[in-house]
Amino acid sequence: MSTLTLTAHPRIDNAAADLLFREAHTSYSFTDKPVSHEQLAEIYDLVRLAPTAMNSQPLRITFVTTEAGKARLLPHLAPGNRAKSSSAPVVAILAADVDFHEHLPRHFPQNPHAKDMFADASTRANAARFNAAIQAGYFILAVRAMGLDAGPMGGVDTAGLDAEFHQGKTWRSFMVVNIGHAAHDGQHARNPRLPADEAVVYI
Repeated sequence: MSTLTLTAHPRIDNAAADLLFREAHTSYSFTDKPVSHEQLAEIYDLVRLAPTAMNSQPLRITFVTTEAGKARLLPHLAPGNRAKSSSAPVVAILAADVDFHEHLPRHFPQNPHAKDMFADASTRANAARFNAAIQAGYFILAVRAMGLDAGPMGGVDTAGLDAEFHQGKTWRSFMVVNIGHAAHDGQHARNPRLPADEAVVYI
C-alpha cells in the first residue's frame, strides 16, 4: 500500500507572484497574436488540479477559437462586452456540469456512496456552481501562468449560451473569459483594493 509523503513547499518567487497577482490585470482588448490549442490544453492541465469537494470537478470549458464560433457567441453577450470578446483570439465559456455526480465513482472511489449524496437536483446544482466557481479562479490563474492575459466577464445570457453551445448536455454556463495578449491600451490602471484591516479578522 503506497503512502503519501508530505514535503515542505518552497514559496513562489516575486517574479511568479507578479505574473499571477501583482502585475496581472483584467484585459479588455487584445492583439491578434494567436493562442494555440497546445496552450489551451496546458491551461486545462493546471485547472483540473484545483481543489473541489469530493474531487467533484464540475467545471466544463468550451473554447471558442474560430470566427464562426464567435458569430454564434457574440449575440449572447451584453452589448458592452461584445467588442472585448470580438478582439480576443479565444473566448472560454465556463460552465458547471449539474450531473457531475455521475463521475464520482471514478473520481472519489474512497467513498462508494458519494454519488448518492447528490440525488437531489437542487443540492447537486448548488454544489456544481460552488465548486466550478473555485475552478474558475484557478482557470484565470492558469491563463496568466501560461503568459497570457485574461478578461473574465459576466454580462452573458447564460440560457442563450447553453441553448447555442450545450444542447443535450447538463452543462450550465456562468461566465466567459477572454484569452490572448493584451493590446497596448487593453488594460486599465488597477482600482483600489480593500486593505487587510478592513477585510481580515484574526481570532
